[in-house]
Amino acid sequence: MLNIGQKAIDFTLINQNEEEITLSDFSGKIVVLYFYPKDNTSGCTKQACAFRDVYDEILDLGAVVIGVSPDGVKSHQNFASKHNLPFHLLVDEDHKIASLYGAWGKKKMYGREYEGIIRTTYIIDKDGKVAKVYPKVRVKDHEKKILEAINELS
Repeated sequence: MLNIGQKAIDFTLINQNEEEITLSDFSGKIVVLYFYPKDNTSGCTKQACAFRDVYDEILDLGAVVIGVSPDGVKSHQNFASKHNLPFHLLVDEDHKIASLYGAWGKKKMYGREYEGIIRTTYIIDKDGKVAKVYPKVRVKDHEKKILEAINELS
């Protein structure tokens, strides 16, 4: 996991429109970089739709939202289209970027241990440094915490 004040690790991934998106292209903007387990599941849909619902406020504060999951382009296209998501959803099928950001690791469900995405959100400041880290995110009201944090940085 990256620490507050640390330079965010730059990367390039493909989004739902098959465009290459590079993190450093957003230099000068605040970036909400969130890692989520799977398109069209209940928690991930709630989280994405919550970000969608406050997206205009986020943009007004000079910030952008970028979601990252191991799902492929077609899955992201369907998810974005079905829920009118106005932000980039990036494909990290080999979970390389999630691993670099500490958002991939051991999880437990129903007593079974497995490797997967650990729901994590980073707020990266205009200089490309980590301003806030939210590990093991609880979806309920998460967008409100994010808006508060962006407000503090603006």
